[in-house]
Amino acid sequence: MKTSLVTGGSGFIGSHLVESLLERGDRVLVVDDLSTGNFANLDAVRNHPRLEWTQGTIEEQAVVHRLVDQADEVYHLAAAVGVALIAKQPIQTIERNVYPTQLILNRLGERVKAGSEVRCFIASTSEVYGKNPKPTWCEEDDLVFGATTKTRWSYGVSKAIDEFLALAFHQEHQLNVVVGRFFNVVGPRQTGAYGMVLPRFVEAALAGRAMTVHDDGHQVRCFAHVQDVKNAVMQLVANDHCMGRVFNIGSDQPISILDLAKRVQSRVNPDCSIEFQSYSDAYDASFEDIRRRVPDLSRIREAIDYDPSYNLDDIIDAVADSLRSTGPAG
Repeated sequence: MKTSLVTGGSGFIGSHLVESLLERGDRVLVVDDLSTGNFANLDAVRNHPRLEWTQGTIEEQAVVHRLVDQADEVYHLAAAVGVALIAKQPIQTIERNVYPTQLILNRLGERVKAGSEVRCFIASTSEVYGKNPKPTWCEEDDLVFGATTKTRWSYGVSKAIDEFLALAFHQEHQLNVVVGRFFNVVGPRQTGAYGMVLPRFVEAALAGRAMTVHDDGHQVRCFAHVQDVKNAVMQLVANDHCMGRVFNIGSDQPISILDLAKRVQSRVNPDCSIEFQSYSDAYDASFEDIRRRVPDLSRIREAIDYDPSYNLDDIIDAVADSLRSTGPAG
């Protein structure tokens, strides 16, 4: 029986991944400090005989060693979450993104040196591209960050360090590791509490409140369903040819944030209104945003025949149905 460790396994993406790993037949170890995750996300499997859940932080070396030493595969998803948290707590953002990744990779490197066969997925983000002006981003593009006086960029820079570390461990220690850059993953169980735009819009529409669009709403994003993304992660880890590489994971169908609000309005509650808020009011005066964020998915399509099955209307309906039945996620 394969043993898989999922850090942040009580979170949005992590909980969906845990369910699929259990369905695959794995013994699954979950560690989460519940700072942004919610144990209720695992309600469907919490009593599963092959699930072992630890409430703890992967900033503790003893916790990392105990769990990593049992794993055949490590899915490292735990990280600082959401633009709102990043803007308010940049120190925590940097520390929570870099230090635990180094602890995990160090221990995996020791295991490989001792002869163990182990694989690792490192979750990264489209934020690493920073302000690159290209209309679509591919994995070999330059990373273009703003000034260090803008706390906005601390998240992308810290996740870029995670990527450098992962690829260095592959190069120097032959660790089987793959990096996935997530682009606006959405779906059931995602909370709007940390600034995630789609659940924030749907929650407002269901409650009959105005949907708040930041700035002019012409920022462009692509939204992928968590089921498509989770399936891609598992396929990447299973593929020998993907080791030591970086992959964009998401959708490449762009939509402006204002049009997204209008789409939610039409599908969830035509009577709700749309209002605008400046970035300085939403975050702080130094906040900078990325106007366009669209991935080139050529590499992942070639590697695993990636073909997302959910379109945007499907995604909005799934999020709305989930929130109607359970209320806002934690």
